[in-house]
Amino acid sequence: MSAGEVALILFGVFVSLILIRVPVSFALGLATIPIFILDPRLTPFVLLQEMWKSYNAFILLAVPFFLLAANLMNASGITDRLVNLARASVGHLPGGLGHINVMVSMLFAGISGSSTADAAGIGSLMIPAMKKQGYDSSFSVAITACSSVMGVIIPPSILMIVWGGLMSVSIGGLFMAGVVPGFLMAVFMMITVLIYAKLRNYPIYRRASLKEFIQSVGKAAFALVTPAIIVGGIVFGFFTPTEASVVAVVYSAILGCFIYRKISLKKFPNVLYESARLAAISLFCIGTASAFGYLLAYYRIPDALVTFLSDYGTGIIATGFLIAISFLVIGMFIDAIPAIIILGTILFPLATKVGMHPIHFAIIGVISLAFGLITPPYGLCLLISCALGEIKAIDALKDVGIILIPMLVLLILVILFPEMILFLPRWLAPEFL
Repeated sequence: MSAGEVALILFGVFVSLILIRVPVSFALGLATIPIFILDPRLTPFVLLQEMWKSYNAFILLAVPFFLLAANLMNASGITDRLVNLARASVGHLPGGLGHINVMVSMLFAGISGSSTADAAGIGSLMIPAMKKQGYDSSFSVAITACSSVMGVIIPPSILMIVWGGLMSVSIGGLFMAGVVPGFLMAVFMMITVLIYAKLRNYPIYRRASLKEFIQSVGKAAFALVTPAIIVGGIVFGFFTPTEASVVAVVYSAILGCFIYRKISLKKFPNVLYESARLAAISLFCIGTASAFGYLLAYYRIPDALVTFLSDYGTGIIATGFLIAISFLVIGMFIDAIPAIIILGTILFPLATKVGMHPIHFAIIGVISLAFGLITPPYGLCLLISCALGEIKAIDALKDVGIILIPMLVLLILVILFPEMILFLPRWLAPEFL
């Protein structure tokens, strides 16, 4: 079979299964079976072999550990302390709770690495509070969902760990490259909140005194140290990303059990269960997506795509927009991790051929996939936020669309100006490049 025929079968079966509501992780595995049966050189057992090979990777241990660390932080009452710090910092601005929502998401992103943990942990606290103070339900849900995606952009990021492990890109370099776009995303969202507040007369808090600000920093200090420990340890070579995830778990457990004393022995098993459940979903997706990706590589489908596009003389900027559009579309339908494994492996040779830096390629992909967390039909963070806000997803789409505009501007800036994200790793740790 030719590369085109195999691609037609793989994606045709996959899309058909998605349309009849088969879960993505199962659809990816089932889509490979016709190829394994039709080609006499392969057997269905290769599916199991490729899944096993993908699991047998040391770097993937970081996924369940970072999820466990995020859930421990949620159970430790970290969110309340971050909210108090954000209130003392930006609560006096028009639309105070909206700014607090964005700032807490930015701070929590530096701890958890997971957007869904961000949406669930912060949304459960912020959405009811915003509605109580007179904010529109649709805006409360939209700003919570949109700000939560900073969890996959600001380091430590689970998506960056998977990307770095899959494509042999420096995870420390990815982490540092995510700092500037993550910070700019928060700034752009706060400007959007300010405009909303002026138009809708949202309430503000009184300005916190210096004493109150210092007290809030002190109460949140242990939590704020977490990203410095994780990212700093990786960047300066004290431990690997996987070891960093274990350090994050130990540190989070000590905070929750002994310092903040919010996690009891009775509560601990539930935290472990939730973390294991989420990790199982993610890792099963990685396994079936790896088998799907193996067939793409076996039949040289990425090479065929590169050959096809090279005839059009695609440059770095044009390729950047092509990559962004591809990830934006696929992110609307499937989870980010299988999207990285399938589409990332297809587009990586194309990015390399036009001279795009691997870290630039990765950041474009990660930011683009972040949109999929808040755009239907997948939109997991949007669905979580809507459930917490007790509204239908369609009712929040108008405000989500407006808040997505500055995010789209940020994505365009990243494509056009790669130095915007590369200068920090080049300055602090050029060996990662």
